[in-house]
Amino acid sequence: MTLLGIIVPIVVVAAVVAIIAKSLKYIGPTDIGLVTTRFGRRLNEGSVLAMKGEAGFQHKLLMPGWRFKLWPVFKIEQFPWVQVPAGEIGVVIAQVGAPLPVGAKSAIYREQFGDFGSVETFLANGGGKGVQRPVLPPGTLAPIHPVAFMVITSRQVYGLPVSQDLADIRLDGSITDGVLRPESLGLDPSQLRVVNIGPVEGVDMVGIVYALEGDRSRRATSRAGSAATRT
Repeated sequence: MTLLGIIVPIVVVAAVVAIIAKSLKYIGPTDIGLVTTRFGRRLNEGSVLAMKGEAGFQHKLLMPGWRFKLWPVFKIEQFPWVQVPAGEIGVVIAQVGAPLPVGAKSAIYREQFGDFGSVETFLANGGGKGVQRPVLPPGTLAPIHPVAFMVITSRQVYGLPVSQDLADIRLDGSITDGVLRPESLGLDPSQLRVVNIGPVEGVDMVGIVYALEGDRSRRATSRAGSAATRT
Protein backbone atom coordinates (compact mmCIF):
# COMPACT_ATOMS: atom_id res chain seq x y z
CA MET A 1 0.00 0.00 0.00
CA THR A 2 1.32 3.42 -0.95
CA LEU A 3 1.79 6.29 1.49
CA LEU A 4 -1.09 8.14 -0.16
CA GLY A 5 -3.32 5.11 0.33
CA ILE A 6 -2.58 5.26 4.07
CA ILE A 7 -2.92 9.05 4.50
CA VAL A 8 -6.25 9.47 2.68
CA PRO A 9 -8.27 7.10 4.95
CA ILE A 10 -6.72 8.71 8.03
CA VAL A 11 -7.69 12.19 6.83
CA VAL A 12 -11.24 11.02 6.01
CA VAL A 13 -11.68 9.41 9.43
CA ALA A 14 -10.32 12.51 11.17
CA ALA A 15 -12.73 14.73 9.21
CA VAL A 16 -15.71 12.51 10.10
CA VAL A 17 -14.74 12.52 13.77
CA ALA A 18 -14.36 16.31 13.72
CA ILE A 19 -17.79 16.77 12.11
CA ILE A 20 -19.44 14.45 14.63
CA ALA A 21 -17.75 16.26 17.51
CA LYS A 22 -18.99 19.64 16.23
CA SER A 23 -22.46 18.23 15.62
CA LEU A 24 -22.90 16.88 19.16
CA LYS A 25 -23.96 19.34 21.83
CA TYR A 26 -24.82 18.81 25.47
CA ILE A 27 -27.63 21.07 26.68
CA GLY A 28 -27.49 21.66 30.43
CA PRO A 29 -30.44 20.87 32.74
CA THR A 30 -31.53 24.54 32.95
CA ASP A 31 -30.55 25.51 29.41
CA ILE A 32 -32.15 25.42 25.99
CA GLY A 33 -30.57 25.04 22.57
CA LEU A 34 -31.28 27.60 19.85
CA VAL A 35 -30.77 26.08 16.39
CA THR A 36 -29.66 28.21 13.45
CA THR A 37 -29.89 26.78 9.94
CA ARG A 38 -27.16 28.15 7.71
CA PHE A 39 -28.63 27.01 4.38
CA GLY A 40 -32.15 27.14 2.96
CA ARG A 41 -34.84 29.51 1.76
CA ARG A 42 -34.57 33.11 2.90
CA LEU A 43 -36.94 34.41 5.53
CA ASN A 44 -39.69 36.75 4.47
CA GLU A 45 -38.87 40.40 4.95
CA GLY A 46 -39.58 41.46 8.50
CA SER A 47 -39.44 37.91 9.89
CA VAL A 48 -36.90 37.00 12.55
CA LEU A 49 -37.81 33.36 13.11
CA ALA A 50 -37.94 30.39 10.73
CA MET A 51 -41.22 28.51 11.05
CA LYS A 52 -40.93 26.26 7.96
CA GLY A 53 -37.25 25.32 7.86
CA GLU A 54 -35.94 28.50 6.26
CA ALA A 55 -32.38 29.63 6.92
CA GLY A 56 -32.01 31.46 10.22
CA PHE A 57 -33.15 31.01 13.81
CA GLN A 58 -35.45 27.99 14.12
CA HIS A 59 -38.65 28.11 16.16
CA LYS A 60 -38.14 24.67 17.72
CA LEU A 61 -35.81 24.61 20.71
CA LEU A 62 -33.57 21.78 21.88
CA MET A 63 -34.31 20.62 25.40
CA PRO A 64 -31.69 19.45 27.97
CA GLY A 65 -29.57 16.42 27.13
CA TRP A 66 -27.24 15.33 24.33
CA ARG A 67 -28.41 16.63 20.96
CA PHE A 68 -27.14 16.09 17.42
CA LYS A 69 -27.41 18.61 14.57
CA LEU A 70 -25.17 18.08 11.56
CA TRP A 71 -22.42 20.70 11.34
CA PRO A 72 -21.94 22.90 9.34
CA VAL A 73 -25.58 22.90 8.19
CA PHE A 74 -26.76 23.75 11.70
CA LYS A 75 -25.40 25.74 14.61
CA ILE A 76 -26.50 25.31 18.22
CA GLU A 77 -26.28 28.03 20.86
CA GLN A 78 -27.15 27.59 24.52
CA PHE A 79 -29.33 29.99 26.48
CA PRO A 80 -30.54 29.77 30.08
CA TRP A 81 -34.14 29.13 31.03
CA VAL A 82 -35.93 32.28 32.10
CA GLN A 83 -35.83 32.52 35.89
CA VAL A 84 -37.78 35.16 37.77
CA PRO A 85 -36.44 35.47 41.34
CA ALA A 86 -38.71 35.66 44.37
CA GLY A 87 -40.05 39.14 44.94
CA GLU A 88 -39.71 40.11 41.27
CA ILE A 89 -41.72 39.99 38.05
CA GLY A 90 -40.69 39.38 34.46
CA VAL A 91 -41.83 41.71 31.68
CA VAL A 92 -42.26 39.90 28.35
CA ILE A 93 -41.55 41.57 25.00
CA ALA A 94 -42.51 39.64 21.86
CA GLN A 95 -40.31 40.01 18.78
CA VAL A 96 -42.66 37.94 16.63
CA GLY A 97 -46.33 38.36 15.76
CA ALA A 98 -48.59 41.02 14.33
CA PRO A 99 -47.71 44.73 14.72
CA LEU A 100 -49.42 46.59 17.54
CA PRO A 101 -52.44 48.71 16.58
CA VAL A 102 -51.77 52.43 16.32
CA GLY A 103 -51.81 53.99 19.78
CA ALA A 104 -51.56 50.69 21.68
CA LYS A 105 -48.90 50.36 24.37
CA SER A 106 -49.18 46.59 24.81
CA ALA A 107 -50.39 43.55 22.91
CA ILE A 108 -53.69 41.80 23.51
CA TYR A 109 -53.32 38.66 25.64
CA ARG A 110 -55.23 35.41 25.20
CA GLU A 111 -55.35 32.46 27.60
CA GLN A 112 -53.90 30.17 24.92
CA PHE A 113 -50.56 31.98 25.18
CA GLY A 114 -49.99 30.55 28.66
CA ASP A 115 -46.50 31.43 29.87
CA PHE A 116 -45.26 32.08 26.31
CA GLY A 117 -43.65 28.65 26.14
CA SER A 118 -44.94 27.85 22.63
CA VAL A 119 -44.12 30.09 19.68
CA GLU A 120 -46.55 28.17 17.42
CA THR A 121 -49.46 28.70 19.84
CA PHE A 122 -48.63 32.37 20.23
CA LEU A 123 -48.61 33.01 16.48
CA ALA A 124 -51.58 30.77 15.67
CA ASN A 125 -53.76 32.70 18.11
CA GLY A 126 -52.88 36.16 16.87
CA GLY A 127 -50.11 37.12 19.25
CA GLY A 128 -48.76 40.63 18.77
CA LYS A 129 -45.30 42.15 18.90
CA GLY A 130 -44.20 44.37 21.74
CA VAL A 131 -44.84 44.44 25.48
CA GLN A 132 -47.22 41.75 26.69
CA ARG A 133 -49.88 42.59 29.26
CA PRO A 134 -49.35 39.76 31.76
CA VAL A 135 -46.06 39.54 33.60
CA LEU A 136 -44.27 36.37 34.66
CA PRO A 137 -44.81 35.88 38.42
CA PRO A 138 -42.09 35.39 41.04
CA GLY A 139 -40.51 31.96 40.94
CA THR A 140 -41.14 31.35 37.24
CA LEU A 141 -38.64 28.94 35.64
CA ALA A 142 -39.47 28.32 31.98
CA PRO A 143 -37.78 27.46 28.64
CA ILE A 144 -38.86 30.53 26.67
CA HIS A 145 -37.62 31.06 23.12
CA PRO A 146 -34.80 33.66 23.26
CA VAL A 147 -35.55 35.08 19.80
CA ALA A 148 -39.35 35.06 19.89
CA PHE A 149 -39.48 36.69 23.33
CA MET A 150 -37.31 38.82 25.55
CA VAL A 151 -37.94 38.72 29.29
CA ILE A 152 -36.79 41.51 31.59
CA THR A 153 -36.23 41.11 35.32
CA SER A 154 -34.60 43.61 37.66
CA ARG A 155 -31.28 41.76 37.43
CA GLN A 156 -31.15 40.33 33.93
CA VAL A 157 -32.50 40.56 30.39
CA TYR A 158 -33.16 37.19 28.75
CA GLY A 159 -33.17 36.79 24.97
CA LEU A 160 -31.62 38.35 21.87
CA PRO A 161 -32.75 41.78 20.60
CA VAL A 162 -33.22 40.89 16.93
CA SER A 163 -36.47 42.55 15.87
CA GLN A 164 -36.22 45.88 14.10
CA ASP A 165 -37.78 47.60 17.10
CA LEU A 166 -35.15 46.27 19.48
CA ALA A 167 -32.08 45.69 17.31
CA ASP A 168 -31.12 49.36 17.42
CA ILE A 169 -31.08 49.56 21.22
CA ARG A 170 -28.08 51.51 22.42
CA LEU A 171 -26.89 51.16 25.97
CA ASP A 172 -26.75 54.34 28.01
CA GLY A 173 -23.44 55.91 28.98
CA SER A 174 -23.34 54.20 32.39
CA ILE A 175 -23.17 50.74 30.84
CA THR A 176 -19.88 49.90 29.21
CA ASP A 177 -19.72 46.10 29.27
CA GLY A 178 -22.18 45.57 26.41
CA VAL A 179 -24.68 43.65 28.58
CA LEU A 180 -28.38 44.45 28.28
CA ARG A 181 -30.03 45.56 31.50
CA PRO A 182 -33.50 46.90 32.35
CA GLU A 183 -32.14 50.43 31.99
CA SER A 184 -31.23 49.61 28.38
CA LEU A 185 -34.94 49.21 27.67
CA GLY A 186 -36.07 52.26 29.61
CA LEU A 187 -37.05 50.44 32.81
CA ASP A 188 -35.87 51.07 36.34
CA PRO A 189 -35.09 47.85 38.27
CA SER A 190 -37.42 49.02 41.05
CA GLN A 191 -40.34 48.78 38.60
CA LEU A 192 -39.71 45.05 38.27
CA ARG A 193 -40.00 44.21 41.95
CA VAL A 194 -43.20 43.10 43.65
CA VAL A 195 -44.94 45.95 45.47
CA ASN A 196 -45.71 45.07 49.08
CA ILE A 197 -48.60 46.96 50.67
CA GLY A 198 -48.51 46.94 54.46
CA PRO A 199 -49.13 49.12 57.48
CA VAL A 200 -47.21 52.37 57.72
CA GLU A 201 -46.63 53.61 61.27
CA GLY A 202 -49.46 51.42 62.48
CA VAL A 203 -51.92 52.60 59.85
CA ASP A 204 -53.33 50.08 57.36
CA MET A 205 -52.77 51.05 53.74
CA VAL A 206 -54.43 50.21 50.43
CA GLY A 207 -53.08 50.27 46.90
CA ILE A 208 -54.75 52.21 44.11
CA VAL A 209 -54.11 50.97 40.58
CA TYR A 210 -54.18 53.51 37.76
CA ALA A 211 -54.57 51.99 34.29
CA LEU A 212 -52.66 53.71 31.50
CA GLU A 213 -54.29 51.70 28.74
CA GLY A 214 -57.76 50.35 28.01
CA ASP A 215 -61.25 51.36 26.98
CA ARG A 216 -62.31 54.69 28.39
CA SER A 217 -65.61 54.78 30.25
CA ARG A 218 -66.85 58.26 31.13
CA ARG A 219 -69.92 56.79 32.71
CA ALA A 220 -67.88 54.61 35.07
CA THR A 221 -65.64 57.56 35.94
CA SER A 222 -68.67 59.71 36.67
CA ARG A 223 -70.16 57.08 38.96
CA ALA A 224 -66.88 56.64 40.79
CA GLY A 225 -66.69 60.41 41.31
CA SER A 226 -70.26 60.55 42.59
CA ALA A 227 -69.61 57.71 45.01
CA ALA A 228 -66.51 59.45 46.29
CA THR A 229 -68.52 62.63 46.82
CA ARG A 230 -71.25 60.85 48.78
CA THR A 231 -68.73 59.26 51.10
